[in-house]
Amino acid sequence: MRRVEQGVHRAVVSHLRHRGMPGLVWFHVPNGAKLGGKMNRKGIAIQGAIMKSLGVRAGVSDLILLYKGLAYALELKAPGGSTTENQDQFIADWNNAGGIGFVAEGLDRAIRILEGWQMLRGTTFF
Repeated sequence: MRRVEQGVHRAVVSHLRHRGMPGLVWFHVPNGAKLGGKMNRKGIAIQGAIMKSLGVRAGVSDLILLYKGLAYALELKAPGGSTTENQDQFIADWNNAGGIGFVAEGLDRAIRILEGWQMLRGTTFF
């Protein structure tokens, strides 16, 4: 499932790179990356603890986008994938703070959302 989800991510990023509207700012949040390195005496990854102390939050959506003064969050899932409790909480918090956040299951849904937000030039669906 993880590799399928990575494929969805790569395809969405390709659409953003090639079809993104002028003025669109976006980035991928690498929260799911595994941090290696040294462990403390309790077996906790030191780099992970440092990142948490600097404000890394579990559940942050995969893509954060800013367009025409609005902030968007898009959580990408493979077909049949589901969100975690932390991801659901982040989307709820984002929306409650005035952002626009959604979960997209599969590439087609992700592209439809981005086209609906008018962030992509042209359309892939008729």
